[in-house]
Amino acid sequence: MGSVGQGGDRRTSRGGKLGPGELFRDAFSRIRDEVHHVLDGVTAEALTYRADTEANSIAWLVWHLTRVQDDHVSGVAATDQVWVAGGWADRFNLQLDVLDIGYGHSPEQVALVSAGAQLLSGYHDAVFESTAEYVISLSADDLERVVDRRFDPPVTLGVRLVSVVSDDLQHVGQAALLRGIVDRSS
Repeated sequence: MGSVGQGGDRRTSRGGKLGPGELFRDAFSRIRDEVHHVLDGVTAEALTYRADTEANSIAWLVWHLTRVQDDHVSGVAATDQVWVAGGWADRFNLQLDVLDIGYGHSPEQVALVSAGAQLLSGYHDAVFESTAEYVISLSADDLERVVDRRFDPPVTLGVRLVSVVSDDLQHVGQAALLRGIVDRSS
């Protein structure tokens, strides 16, 4: 199931060095790869499995990590969220606020996310494409731009993107763990 260390050396032919945009594109592509590993061949029962009544499901984890990426990257890119602009909110048809990203969800709200693997991977791929298009052109100077003054110190674009990568990797790891538990018990 896991693929730690399988990403390989993805340096470019441009002098063998990754620029900031290429580095972030690579990071987000690794998240996408892991999402696909988790969802490949997964059953509907596995998608909604919860280790206990308070736990998250694979479907919720993948939906949430994708919503966070969509919300946060569209926010710094000043673009519309793929969730709404791409019609994904309508396709998922969740009984949640259209801009909900899952932060602080109750167990009952977690249970509302019961989408299939194709829908989840389709949305994630669409968000990846939007993210990749934005980050690929970023320079080191761009990463210093302040994007959120609500914190002390204010949050720069680089810090925000690293935060999204970190959050997404944690959640896809949780989803992979659940997938392993379900696969071994069936």
